[in-house]
Amino acid sequence: MTTFGFTKRLLLSIASIAAGSVLFRAGAQQIALSTELSGYADYGTMSAEISCSVSRHWSASAGVRYNPFLYGGGEDGSGVSNRQRAFSAGGRYWLWHVYSGWWFGGKLQYQEYNRGGISSPQTREGDRIGAGLAAGFTYMISKHFNLEVSAGAWGGYDSYRVYDCPVCGLTVEDGQGFFILPHDLALSLSYLF
Repeated sequence: MTTFGFTKRLLLSIASIAAGSVLFRAGAQQIALSTELSGYADYGTMSAEISCSVSRHWSASAGVRYNPFLYGGGEDGSGVSNRQRAFSAGGRYWLWHVYSGWWFGGKLQYQEYNRGGISSPQTREGDRIGAGLAAGFTYMISKHFNLEVSAGAWGGYDSYRVYDCPVCGLTVEDGQGFFILPHDLALSLSYLF
Protein backbone atom coordinates (compact mmCIF):
# COMPACT_ATOMS: atom_id res chain seq x y z
CA MET A 1 0.00 0.00 0.00
CA THR A 2 1.36 3.41 -0.92
CA THR A 3 1.64 6.32 1.49
CA PHE A 4 -1.04 8.14 -0.51
CA GLY A 5 -3.47 5.21 -0.15
CA PHE A 6 -2.85 4.96 3.60
CA THR A 7 -3.36 8.71 4.05
CA LYS A 8 -6.54 8.62 1.97
CA ARG A 9 -7.99 5.75 4.05
CA LEU A 10 -6.98 7.45 7.30
CA LEU A 11 -8.68 10.69 6.24
CA LEU A 12 -11.82 8.83 5.14
CA SER A 13 -11.93 6.98 8.46
CA ILE A 14 -11.56 10.22 10.45
CA ALA A 15 -14.26 11.90 8.31
CA SER A 16 -16.61 8.93 8.82
CA ILE A 17 -16.10 9.00 12.58
CA ALA A 18 -16.61 12.77 12.69
CA ALA A 19 -19.77 12.60 10.56
CA GLY A 20 -21.12 9.75 12.69
CA SER A 21 -20.52 11.65 15.90
CA VAL A 22 -22.21 14.79 14.51
CA LEU A 23 -25.25 12.78 13.42
CA PHE A 24 -25.31 10.96 16.77
CA ARG A 25 -25.10 14.19 18.78
CA ALA A 26 -27.69 15.95 16.59
CA GLY A 27 -30.42 13.58 17.82
CA ALA A 28 -29.31 13.58 21.44
CA GLN A 29 -30.26 16.08 24.13
CA GLN A 30 -27.50 18.64 24.59
CA ILE A 31 -28.93 21.00 27.23
CA ALA A 32 -30.75 20.31 30.49
CA LEU A 33 -32.61 22.67 32.81
CA SER A 34 -33.04 21.31 36.36
CA THR A 35 -34.67 22.28 39.63
CA GLU A 36 -34.07 20.72 43.02
CA LEU A 37 -37.47 19.50 44.26
CA SER A 38 -36.22 18.79 47.78
CA GLY A 39 -35.12 22.43 48.11
CA TYR A 40 -38.73 23.61 48.16
CA ALA A 41 -39.22 21.62 51.38
CA ASP A 42 -36.18 23.46 52.84
CA TYR A 43 -38.17 26.60 53.72
CA GLY A 44 -38.94 27.37 50.08
CA THR A 45 -35.44 27.39 48.61
CA MET A 46 -35.78 27.74 44.83
CA SER A 47 -33.10 26.55 42.44
CA ALA A 48 -32.27 26.33 38.77
CA GLU A 49 -29.32 24.76 37.02
CA ILE A 50 -28.50 24.69 33.33
CA SER A 51 -26.07 22.16 31.97
CA CYS A 52 -24.61 21.46 28.58
CA SER A 53 -23.15 18.27 27.18
CA VAL A 54 -19.55 18.78 26.08
CA SER A 55 -18.88 15.14 25.15
CA ARG A 56 -20.39 11.70 25.65
CA HIS A 57 -19.15 11.51 29.26
CA TRP A 58 -18.81 15.16 30.32
CA SER A 59 -21.22 18.01 31.03
CA ALA A 60 -20.66 21.55 32.31
CA SER A 61 -23.18 23.41 34.46
CA ALA A 62 -24.04 26.70 36.14
CA GLY A 63 -26.63 27.06 38.87
CA VAL A 64 -28.34 29.39 41.29
CA ARG A 65 -30.24 28.88 44.57
CA TYR A 66 -32.41 31.56 46.10
CA ASN A 67 -34.49 31.84 49.26
CA PRO A 68 -35.72 35.30 50.35
CA PHE A 69 -38.24 34.14 52.96
CA LEU A 70 -38.45 34.96 56.69
CA TYR A 71 -41.23 33.06 58.46
CA GLY A 72 -42.79 34.55 61.57
CA GLY A 73 -40.46 37.43 62.27
CA GLY A 74 -42.58 39.03 64.98
CA GLU A 75 -41.31 41.70 67.34
CA ASP A 76 -40.38 39.01 69.89
CA GLY A 77 -37.64 37.77 67.51
CA SER A 78 -39.24 34.36 66.96
CA GLY A 79 -38.80 34.24 63.17
CA VAL A 80 -37.39 31.31 61.21
CA SER A 81 -35.25 31.74 58.11
CA ASN A 82 -32.98 29.85 55.77
CA ARG A 83 -32.38 32.71 53.37
CA GLN A 84 -29.63 32.40 50.79
CA ARG A 85 -28.27 33.37 47.42
CA ALA A 86 -25.84 30.86 45.94
CA PHE A 87 -24.10 30.68 42.58
CA SER A 88 -22.15 27.69 41.30
CA ALA A 89 -20.28 26.42 38.24
CA GLY A 90 -19.01 22.91 37.72
CA GLY A 91 -18.79 19.76 35.71
CA ARG A 92 -19.86 16.12 35.81
CA TYR A 93 -18.38 12.89 34.55
CA TRP A 94 -21.06 10.40 33.46
CA LEU A 95 -20.12 6.73 33.56
CA TRP A 96 -22.47 5.62 30.77
CA HIS A 97 -23.72 8.63 28.83
CA VAL A 98 -24.49 12.29 29.58
CA TYR A 99 -27.87 12.73 31.34
CA SER A 100 -28.28 9.03 32.09
CA GLY A 101 -27.05 6.73 34.86
CA TRP A 102 -24.35 7.27 37.47
CA TRP A 103 -22.23 10.42 37.60
CA PHE A 104 -19.53 12.13 39.69
CA GLY A 105 -19.15 15.88 39.80
CA GLY A 106 -17.33 18.86 41.20
CA LYS A 107 -18.13 22.55 41.42
CA LEU A 108 -17.06 25.93 42.70
CA GLN A 109 -19.67 27.83 44.71
CA TYR A 110 -20.33 31.17 46.40
CA GLN A 111 -23.12 31.49 48.98
CA GLU A 112 -24.53 34.45 50.89
CA TYR A 113 -26.71 33.13 53.72
CA ASN A 114 -28.85 34.03 56.75
CA ARG A 115 -30.07 31.06 58.77
CA GLY A 116 -31.75 31.23 62.16
CA GLY A 117 -34.57 30.38 64.50
CA ILE A 118 -34.58 26.72 63.38
CA SER A 119 -32.76 24.82 66.14
CA SER A 120 -32.06 27.83 68.40
CA PRO A 121 -33.13 31.48 68.50
CA GLN A 122 -29.68 32.58 67.23
CA THR A 123 -29.15 33.60 63.61
CA ARG A 124 -25.96 33.15 61.64
CA GLU A 125 -25.27 35.09 58.47
CA GLY A 126 -22.29 35.41 56.22
CA ASP A 127 -20.53 34.60 52.99
CA ARG A 128 -19.04 31.26 51.99
CA ILE A 129 -16.82 30.39 49.06
CA GLY A 130 -15.56 26.94 48.27
CA ALA A 131 -15.60 23.76 46.22
CA GLY A 132 -17.73 20.65 46.40
CA LEU A 133 -17.85 17.03 45.27
CA ALA A 134 -21.02 15.04 44.65
CA ALA A 135 -22.27 11.81 43.13
CA GLY A 136 -25.67 10.72 41.95
CA PHE A 137 -27.88 8.72 39.66
CA THR A 138 -30.10 10.07 36.89
CA TYR A 139 -33.12 8.09 35.76
CA MET A 140 -34.64 8.80 32.34
CA ILE A 141 -38.42 9.16 32.80
CA SER A 142 -39.08 10.05 29.15
CA LYS A 143 -37.33 11.60 26.16
CA HIS A 144 -37.37 15.05 27.79
CA PHE A 145 -37.62 14.42 31.56
CA ASN A 146 -35.12 12.97 34.04
CA LEU A 147 -35.33 12.35 37.78
CA GLU A 148 -32.09 12.59 39.73
CA VAL A 149 -30.88 11.77 43.25
CA SER A 150 -27.57 13.10 44.54
CA ALA A 151 -25.42 13.50 47.64
CA GLY A 152 -22.25 15.43 48.29
CA ALA A 153 -20.26 17.79 50.46
CA TRP A 154 -18.58 21.12 50.04
CA GLY A 155 -15.94 23.01 51.95
CA GLY A 156 -14.13 26.29 51.86
CA TYR A 157 -13.88 29.60 53.67
CA ASP A 158 -16.67 31.22 55.71
CA SER A 159 -16.87 34.80 57.00
CA TYR A 160 -19.82 35.05 59.41
CA ARG A 161 -21.63 36.94 62.17
CA VAL A 162 -23.96 35.41 64.80
CA TYR A 163 -26.95 37.38 66.14
CA ASP A 164 -28.98 36.76 69.31
CA CYS A 165 -32.24 36.30 67.36
CA PRO A 166 -33.47 36.44 63.73
CA VAL A 167 -34.70 40.04 63.87
CA CYS A 168 -33.12 41.79 66.90
CA GLY A 169 -29.64 42.45 65.47
CA LEU A 170 -27.66 41.97 68.74
CA THR A 171 -24.24 40.60 67.67
CA VAL A 172 -23.04 37.62 69.70
CA GLU A 173 -20.03 36.51 67.64
CA ASP A 174 -17.95 37.49 64.61
CA GLY A 175 -15.60 35.16 62.85
CA GLN A 176 -13.90 33.60 59.88
CA GLY A 177 -12.76 30.08 59.23
CA PHE A 178 -12.89 26.94 57.18
CA PHE A 179 -15.94 24.71 56.89
CA ILE A 180 -17.06 21.34 55.52
CA LEU A 181 -20.81 20.80 55.10
CA PRO A 182 -23.11 18.25 53.46
CA HIS A 183 -24.50 19.56 50.20
CA ASP A 184 -26.52 18.47 47.17
CA LEU A 185 -28.63 16.02 49.19
CA ALA A 186 -31.27 16.32 46.55
CA LEU A 187 -34.08 14.97 44.46
CA SER A 188 -34.16 16.94 41.20
CA LEU A 189 -36.24 17.10 38.04
CA SER A 190 -34.63 17.93 34.69
CA TYR A 191 -36.02 18.94 31.31
CA LEU A 192 -33.79 18.06 28.34
CA PHE A 193 -33.77 20.12 25.14
